[in-house]
Amino acid sequence: MKKPEILLTPTCVGDIEKLALAGADAFLIGEARYGLRLAGEFKREDVVEAINVAHRLHKKVYVAMNAIFHNDKVDELKNYILFLQDAGVDAIVYGDPAVLMTAREVAPTITLHWSTETTGTNWYVCNYWGRKGSKRAVLARELNMDAIVEIKENADVEIEVQVHGMTCMFQSKRPLLGHYFLYQEKAMEIENRKDTKNMFLLDKERGNKYPIFEDENGTHIMSPNDVCIIDELEEMIDAGVDSFKIDGILKSIDYLIDVTKKYRQAIDLCVENREKYEDIKETLLEELEAIQPKNRMLDTGFFFKETVY
Repeated sequence: MKKPEILLTPTCVGDIEKLALAGADAFLIGEARYGLRLAGEFKREDVVEAINVAHRLHKKVYVAMNAIFHNDKVDELKNYILFLQDAGVDAIVYGDPAVLMTAREVAPTITLHWSTETTGTNWYVCNYWGRKGSKRAVLARELNMDAIVEIKENADVEIEVQVHGMTCMFQSKRPLLGHYFLYQEKAMEIENRKDTKNMFLLDKERGNKYPIFEDENGTHIMSPNDVCIIDELEEMIDAGVDSFKIDGILKSIDYLIDVTKKYRQAIDLCVENREKYEDIKETLLEELEAIQPKNRMLDTGFFFKETVY
Protein backbone atom coordinates (compact mmCIF):
# COMPACT_ATOMS: atom_id res chain seq x y z
CA MET A 1 0.00 0.00 0.00
CA LYS A 2 1.44 3.37 -1.00
CA LYS A 3 1.63 6.38 1.26
CA PRO A 4 -0.08 9.55 0.07
CA GLU A 5 2.04 12.63 -0.40
CA ILE A 6 1.82 15.27 2.32
CA LEU A 7 1.52 18.63 0.53
CA LEU A 8 2.12 21.88 2.42
CA THR A 9 1.69 25.54 1.56
CA PRO A 10 4.65 27.27 3.28
CA THR A 11 4.64 30.94 4.25
CA CYS A 12 8.20 31.63 3.06
CA VAL A 13 11.36 29.93 1.79
CA GLY A 14 12.59 29.51 5.36
CA ASP A 15 9.63 27.24 6.14
CA ILE A 16 10.53 24.61 3.59
CA GLU A 17 13.37 22.82 5.36
CA LYS A 18 11.51 22.92 8.69
CA LEU A 19 8.37 21.42 7.16
CA ALA A 20 10.38 18.85 5.22
CA LEU A 21 12.00 17.69 8.46
CA ALA A 22 8.53 17.53 10.01
CA GLY A 23 7.41 15.13 7.29
CA ALA A 24 6.20 17.13 4.29
CA ASP A 25 6.80 15.60 0.85
CA ALA A 26 5.90 18.53 -1.41
CA PHE A 27 5.18 22.25 -1.33
CA LEU A 28 2.74 24.51 -3.15
CA ILE A 29 4.04 28.05 -3.59
CA GLY A 30 3.56 31.02 -5.89
CA GLU A 31 2.76 34.71 -6.07
CA ALA A 32 -0.61 36.39 -5.91
CA ARG A 33 -0.32 37.67 -9.47
CA TYR A 34 -0.72 34.11 -10.77
CA GLY A 35 -2.00 32.00 -7.86
CA LEU A 36 -4.96 32.08 -5.50
CA ARG A 37 -4.95 32.16 -1.69
CA LEU A 38 -1.35 31.22 -1.05
CA ALA A 39 0.09 31.01 2.44
CA GLY A 40 2.99 33.28 1.45
CA GLU A 41 4.19 35.44 -1.42
CA PHE A 42 7.02 33.88 -3.45
CA LYS A 43 8.61 36.18 -6.02
CA ARG A 44 10.74 34.70 -8.79
CA GLU A 45 13.93 34.68 -6.77
CA ASP A 46 12.05 33.00 -3.91
CA VAL A 47 10.68 30.34 -6.27
CA VAL A 48 14.19 29.51 -7.46
CA GLU A 49 15.52 29.30 -3.91
CA ALA A 50 12.54 27.23 -2.75
CA ILE A 51 13.05 24.71 -5.56
CA ASN A 52 16.75 24.45 -4.80
CA VAL A 53 16.13 23.87 -1.08
CA ALA A 54 13.36 21.34 -1.66
CA HIS A 55 15.26 19.36 -4.29
CA ARG A 56 18.30 19.20 -2.04
CA LEU A 57 16.01 17.53 0.50
CA HIS A 58 14.49 15.28 -2.20
CA LYS A 59 11.13 17.05 -1.96
CA LYS A 60 8.91 18.48 -4.71
CA VAL A 61 7.73 22.02 -5.46
CA TYR A 62 4.55 22.92 -7.29
CA VAL A 63 3.82 26.49 -8.37
CA ALA A 64 0.29 27.87 -8.42
CA MET A 65 -1.00 29.45 -11.61
CA ASN A 66 -4.63 28.92 -10.68
CA ALA A 67 -5.75 32.55 -10.66
CA ILE A 68 -8.66 33.77 -12.80
CA PHE A 69 -6.92 35.39 -15.76
CA HIS A 70 -8.26 38.29 -17.77
CA ASN A 71 -6.90 39.47 -21.10
CA ASP A 72 -4.35 41.80 -19.53
CA LYS A 73 -2.39 38.88 -18.01
CA VAL A 74 -2.62 36.30 -20.79
CA ASP A 75 0.49 37.60 -22.55
CA GLU A 76 2.50 37.14 -19.33
CA LEU A 77 1.81 33.42 -19.04
CA LYS A 78 4.39 32.31 -21.62
CA ASN A 79 7.25 34.10 -19.88
CA TYR A 80 6.28 32.84 -16.44
CA ILE A 81 5.89 29.22 -17.56
CA LEU A 82 9.29 29.32 -19.28
CA PHE A 83 10.78 30.73 -16.09
CA LEU A 84 9.26 27.89 -14.04
CA GLN A 85 10.54 25.31 -16.49
CA ASP A 86 14.07 26.72 -16.29
CA ALA A 87 13.84 26.82 -12.49
CA GLY A 88 13.05 23.09 -12.42
CA VAL A 89 9.52 23.20 -10.99
CA ASP A 90 7.96 19.77 -10.45
CA ALA A 91 4.48 20.84 -11.56
CA ILE A 92 2.28 23.82 -12.34
CA VAL A 93 -1.14 23.96 -10.68
CA TYR A 94 -3.69 25.60 -12.99
CA GLY A 95 -7.41 26.05 -13.50
CA ASP A 96 -7.65 28.28 -16.56
CA PRO A 97 -7.29 26.55 -19.95
CA ALA A 98 -5.13 29.52 -21.00
CA VAL A 99 -2.37 28.12 -18.80
CA LEU A 100 -2.77 24.65 -20.28
CA MET A 101 -2.69 25.92 -23.86
CA THR A 102 0.32 28.15 -23.22
CA ALA A 103 2.21 25.38 -21.44
CA ARG A 104 1.58 22.96 -24.29
CA GLU A 105 2.92 25.57 -26.71
CA VAL A 106 6.09 26.65 -24.91
CA ALA A 107 6.85 23.86 -22.40
CA PRO A 108 5.12 20.69 -23.59
CA THR A 109 6.93 18.40 -21.13
CA ILE A 110 6.10 20.35 -17.98
CA THR A 111 3.85 18.53 -15.48
CA LEU A 112 0.39 20.00 -14.90
CA HIS A 113 -2.05 19.63 -12.00
CA TRP A 114 -5.62 20.75 -12.66
CA SER A 115 -7.31 22.70 -9.84
CA THR A 116 -10.30 25.03 -9.80
CA GLU A 117 -11.22 24.39 -6.13
CA THR A 118 -14.88 24.18 -7.15
CA THR A 119 -15.59 21.98 -10.18
CA GLY A 120 -13.54 18.86 -9.44
CA THR A 121 -16.66 16.97 -8.37
CA ASN A 122 -16.70 13.81 -10.51
CA TRP A 123 -14.28 11.39 -12.13
CA TYR A 124 -15.36 12.27 -15.68
CA VAL A 125 -14.14 15.83 -15.32
CA CYS A 126 -10.89 14.61 -13.73
CA ASN A 127 -10.27 12.29 -16.68
CA TYR A 128 -11.25 15.02 -19.16
CA TRP A 129 -8.44 17.25 -17.93
CA GLY A 130 -6.18 14.21 -17.73
CA ARG A 131 -6.70 13.62 -21.44
CA LYS A 132 -5.83 17.25 -22.05
CA GLY A 133 -2.46 16.64 -20.42
CA SER A 134 -2.90 16.98 -16.65
CA LYS A 135 -1.26 14.45 -14.35
CA ARG A 136 -3.36 15.28 -11.29
CA ALA A 137 -6.81 16.61 -10.40
CA VAL A 138 -7.46 18.53 -7.19
CA LEU A 139 -10.91 17.74 -5.83
CA ALA A 140 -13.44 20.28 -4.63
CA ARG A 141 -13.66 20.77 -0.86
CA GLU A 142 -17.43 20.16 -0.84
CA LEU A 143 -17.26 16.41 -1.52
CA ASN A 144 -18.09 13.69 0.98
CA MET A 145 -15.93 10.65 1.65
CA ASP A 146 -17.95 8.29 -0.54
CA ALA A 147 -17.65 10.63 -3.54
CA ILE A 148 -13.88 11.00 -3.05
CA VAL A 149 -13.36 7.23 -2.92
CA GLU A 150 -15.55 6.69 -6.00
CA ILE A 151 -13.65 9.35 -7.96
CA LYS A 152 -10.30 7.78 -7.06
CA GLU A 153 -11.51 4.33 -8.06
CA ASN A 154 -12.46 5.60 -11.54
CA ALA A 155 -9.87 8.31 -12.18
CA ASP A 156 -7.02 7.90 -14.65
CA VAL A 157 -5.08 10.72 -12.96
CA GLU A 158 -3.66 11.36 -9.51
CA ILE A 159 -6.12 12.73 -6.96
CA GLU A 160 -5.39 15.42 -4.37
CA VAL A 161 -7.61 16.10 -1.34
CA GLN A 162 -7.35 18.77 1.33
CA VAL A 163 -7.28 17.16 4.77
CA HIS A 164 -6.49 20.09 7.05
CA GLY A 165 -6.87 23.86 7.24
CA MET A 166 -9.36 26.56 6.33
CA THR A 167 -11.31 26.55 3.10
CA CYS A 168 -12.58 29.36 0.90
CA MET A 169 -16.32 30.11 1.19
CA PHE A 170 -16.48 33.04 -1.21
CA GLN A 171 -14.36 34.93 -3.71
CA SER A 172 -15.07 37.98 -5.80
CA LYS A 173 -12.72 39.63 -8.27
CA ARG A 174 -13.96 42.95 -6.89
CA PRO A 175 -12.16 44.66 -3.97
CA LEU A 176 -15.28 44.59 -1.81
CA LEU A 177 -13.63 45.85 1.37
CA GLY A 178 -12.09 48.79 -0.43
CA HIS A 179 -15.38 49.62 -2.14
CA TYR A 180 -17.23 49.46 1.17
CA PHE A 181 -14.85 51.83 2.90
CA LEU A 182 -14.90 54.16 -0.11
CA TYR A 183 -18.72 54.15 -0.07
CA GLN A 184 -18.62 55.01 3.63
CA GLU A 185 -16.28 57.90 2.77
CA LYS A 186 -13.66 56.38 5.04
CA ALA A 187 -9.94 56.37 4.42
CA MET A 188 -8.59 53.56 2.27
CA GLU A 189 -5.69 53.09 4.70
CA ILE A 190 -7.50 50.46 6.73
CA GLU A 191 -6.14 47.91 9.14
CA ASN A 192 -6.33 44.89 6.86
CA ARG A 193 -4.05 46.59 4.33
CA LYS A 194 -1.25 46.25 6.84
CA ASP A 195 -2.21 42.98 8.54
CA THR A 196 -4.61 40.77 6.60
CA LYS A 197 -4.56 38.14 9.34
CA ASN A 198 -6.68 40.24 11.69
CA MET A 199 -9.71 41.09 9.53
CA PHE A 200 -12.88 39.13 10.22
CA LEU A 201 -16.57 39.11 9.45
CA LEU A 202 -18.34 38.55 12.77
CA ASP A 203 -21.48 36.43 12.97
CA LYS A 204 -22.71 37.29 16.47
CA GLU A 205 -25.67 34.92 16.30
CA ARG A 206 -23.47 31.85 15.77
CA GLY A 207 -20.34 33.21 17.42
CA ASN A 208 -18.32 32.70 14.22
CA LYS A 209 -15.45 34.74 12.87
CA TYR A 210 -14.86 34.49 9.11
CA PRO A 211 -11.36 35.58 8.04
CA ILE A 212 -11.56 38.02 5.13
CA PHE A 213 -8.78 39.55 3.08
CA GLU A 214 -8.08 41.27 -0.22
CA ASP A 215 -5.27 40.85 -2.71
CA GLU A 216 -4.97 41.52 -6.41
CA ASN A 217 -7.26 38.56 -7.12
CA GLY A 218 -10.09 40.25 -5.23
CA THR A 219 -11.86 39.51 -1.95
CA HIS A 220 -11.69 36.17 -0.15
CA ILE A 221 -13.90 35.01 2.73
CA MET A 222 -12.68 31.91 4.53
CA SER A 223 -14.36 29.27 6.67
CA PRO A 224 -14.78 29.91 10.42
CA ASN A 225 -13.44 26.44 11.30
CA ASP A 226 -10.51 24.33 10.13
CA VAL A 227 -11.16 20.98 8.50
CA CYS A 228 -9.31 18.09 10.15
CA ILE A 229 -9.54 14.48 9.06
CA ILE A 230 -6.52 13.02 10.87
CA ASP A 231 -8.68 10.37 12.56
CA GLU A 232 -10.52 9.32 9.37
CA LEU A 233 -7.72 8.60 6.89
CA GLU A 234 -8.34 4.88 6.35
CA GLU A 235 -10.80 4.98 3.45
CA MET A 236 -8.81 7.48 1.40
CA ILE A 237 -5.51 5.68 1.99
CA ASP A 238 -7.07 2.33 1.11
CA ALA A 239 -8.55 3.88 -2.05
CA GLY A 240 -5.09 5.16 -3.05
CA VAL A 241 -5.64 8.93 -2.86
CA ASP A 242 -2.31 10.34 -4.01
CA SER A 243 -1.90 13.61 -2.12
CA PHE A 244 -3.14 15.00 1.20
CA LYS A 245 -2.97 18.78 1.38
CA ILE A 246 -2.46 20.73 4.60
CA ASP A 247 -3.35 24.34 3.80
CA GLY A 248 -1.18 26.85 5.62
CA ILE A 249 -3.01 30.03 4.73
CA LEU A 250 -3.19 32.43 7.71
CA LYS A 251 -1.27 29.94 9.87
CA SER A 252 2.04 30.29 11.73
CA ILE A 253 5.03 28.13 10.92
CA ASP A 254 5.01 26.65 14.44
CA TYR A 255 1.42 25.54 13.95
CA LEU A 256 2.19 24.04 10.54
CA ILE A 257 5.18 22.11 11.88
CA ASP A 258 3.07 20.57 14.67
CA VAL A 259 0.24 19.66 12.27
CA THR A 260 2.64 18.17 9.72
CA LYS A 261 4.34 16.00 12.34
CA LYS A 262 1.03 14.59 13.50
CA TYR A 263 -0.22 13.84 9.98
CA ARG A 264 3.12 12.23 9.18
CA GLN A 265 2.71 9.97 12.19
CA ALA A 266 -0.92 9.22 11.34
CA ILE A 267 -0.24 8.36 7.69
CA ASP A 268 2.78 6.19 8.47
CA LEU A 269 0.86 4.22 11.08
CA CYS A 270 -2.25 3.94 8.93
CA VAL A 271 -0.18 2.33 6.17
CA GLU A 272 2.30 0.33 8.23
CA ASN A 273 0.44 -0.53 11.44
CA ARG A 274 -3.32 -0.05 11.10
CA GLU A 275 -4.09 -1.41 14.55
CA LYS A 276 -1.78 1.11 16.21
CA TYR A 277 -3.26 3.91 14.11
CA GLU A 278 -6.73 2.98 15.34
CA ASP A 279 -5.43 3.11 18.91
CA ILE A 280 -3.73 6.50 18.60
CA LYS A 281 -5.88 8.49 16.16
CA GLU A 282 -8.19 9.95 18.82
CA THR A 283 -5.15 11.12 20.77
CA LEU A 284 -3.73 12.79 17.66
CA LEU A 285 -7.02 14.61 17.13
CA GLU A 286 -7.06 15.79 20.73
CA GLU A 287 -3.49 17.06 20.39
CA LEU A 288 -4.45 19.06 17.30
CA GLU A 289 -7.51 20.47 19.06
CA ALA A 290 -5.21 21.65 21.85
CA ILE A 291 -3.16 23.86 19.51
CA GLN A 292 -6.11 25.39 17.67
CA PRO A 293 -6.53 29.18 17.93
CA LYS A 294 -9.48 30.46 19.93
CA ASN A 295 -12.74 30.63 17.96
CA ARG A 296 -11.41 28.22 15.30
CA MET A 297 -12.79 24.79 16.03
CA LEU A 298 -11.85 21.69 14.08
CA ASP A 299 -14.51 19.90 12.07
CA THR A 300 -14.66 17.35 9.27
CA GLY A 301 -15.74 19.80 6.59
CA PHE A 302 -17.94 18.12 4.01
CA PHE A 303 -16.39 14.66 4.42
CA PHE A 304 -19.47 13.59 6.37
CA LYS A 305 -21.66 16.59 5.50
CA GLU A 306 -21.42 18.14 8.95
CA THR A 307 -20.41 21.62 7.82
CA VAL A 308 -23.11 24.13 6.90
CA TYR A 309 -22.15 27.60 5.66
